[in-house]
Amino acid sequence: MRFPAALYSSLTVFFIKNFLEGIKRFPLVLMLEPTHRCNLACAGCDRIRLHNEQQSEDLSLEQCIESVRESRAPVVTITGGEPLLYPHLTALVNELLEMKRHIYLCTNGLLTESFIEEFRPQPRLTLNFHLDGLEQTHDGITKRPGTFRKALENIQRAKEKGFRVSTNTSVYKNSGKRELGQLFEKITSLGVDGTLISPAFSYESVGDDIFLSREEAVARFRDMSEFFSRFPFLNSPVYVDFLKGEKDMRCTPWGNPTRNPLGWKSPCYLITDAYYGSFGEMMEKTQWDRYGTGADPRCRNCMVHSGYEATSMRCAFSSPRDLLRLLIWNLKKG
Repeated sequence: MRFPAALYSSLTVFFIKNFLEGIKRFPLVLMLEPTHRCNLACAGCDRIRLHNEQQSEDLSLEQCIESVRESRAPVVTITGGEPLLYPHLTALVNELLEMKRHIYLCTNGLLTESFIEEFRPQPRLTLNFHLDGLEQTHDGITKRPGTFRKALENIQRAKEKGFRVSTNTSVYKNSGKRELGQLFEKITSLGVDGTLISPAFSYESVGDDIFLSREEAVARFRDMSEFFSRFPFLNSPVYVDFLKGEKDMRCTPWGNPTRNPLGWKSPCYLITDAYYGSFGEMMEKTQWDRYGTGADPRCRNCMVHSGYEATSMRCAFSSPRDLLRLLIWNLKKG
């Protein structure tokens, strides 16, 4: 299976519970950024630029746990910054496992060796490594030689230790089909449990012309259609239809809310207009109708899974056909 049955069970129960309570807007995945510190300054990332002059103290362990309780999301993605720099990471992961949350621990792969050696694999824990191309491309984006090889070494080490492992790839203008195919062949040969892919978001703080327009992204993903049957992608089939321009969807920004050292980020993981002191305040005060394609120019080219996979899940739970398709897809390894 692409995803554990327990994950689908948790999401289904959560959907039903919110439906019965009459709640229309609710998160599926909490994007938890306990630290903004990072050991890289990647070309397509806005976090270093955004917090270069406003570096905040890390969230405390108690703040992280309270944020998870506030959101009630069944899935927690621990991101950043580089989460392996967070001093309470092991305690945080253990606490979240006790709370029966499904965890995706995102990392650039440089510091995961000690975590892999010290932590026991858990079915609810997935290590998610970021890889944006083969060695020359990836090291060029991260601006540090050796990052690609180190990430592959730790992916292999994690699989040997029995961890569930996935990868995440952002597609840029110079992301060629041939190179990406070779990348996915390589990581599939290492036994990864799945990989995510989406167009990189066009951050305003990144001045370089490295991002795809929506039209360019659709053309690129149509050209890569065969990949989705060749490799174990974790992108849902409804979202893949959207990437290829075969389905029109609006994003669900509240589906993946972000909590970081500055507060609850509004309106979404990718755009920062305000910070709020609580999850409830963020949900109540964010003017959701102001965002999305056709409403905010910053959303014009966005096709990132953090905004649209929640929409895909909502489509599946409201359409028996899409739900059946999703269940059959999940049974296939890829």
